[in-house]
Amino acid sequence: MDTDFQTEEKPDIHLGKNVQRIREIMGMKQSTLAANTGYSQQYISKLEQSDKFADDILNKVAEGLGVAPDLIRNFDEEKAIYNIQNNYEGSNSSASNIGPAAYMNYRCTINPIDKLIEMIDENKRLYDALLKAEREKNALLEQQIQQLRKA
Repeated sequence: MDTDFQTEEKPDIHLGKNVQRIREIMGMKQSTLAANTGYSQQYISKLEQSDKFADDILNKVAEGLGVAPDLIRNFDEEKAIYNIQNNYEGSNSSASNIGPAAYMNYRCTINPIDKLIEMIDENKRLYDALLKAEREKNALLEQQIQQLRKA
């Protein structure tokens, strides 16, 4: 019986390449992953060249990357790129707008003039406190000078 479609078989998973791509996407160096897992950098390099490795190693590497082991097993770079492109802000119509229309819906809850006046008042209060402390210090020094003259 002839069929008009072909079933696409999933290619063999290369765990090492998936680990490498996820690590690179996260901006992590092999040495950092090695430190996170307790393995050496050379061992991480060998793992990234291996197409398969034991589940306990996969779990430890996933933990070092801060991802689920299933993410490494099922990682598909094309899907990740598609997801990033379609969810990037501004790349589709449902994303938030960054144009002049967006500013029309923006309601500022802070009056900048009020904040400026508050800041000026606070500076004035701090200046008055500093001036008072300096006057007290000068008065104390005057008293000590007068006591020294009397003695």
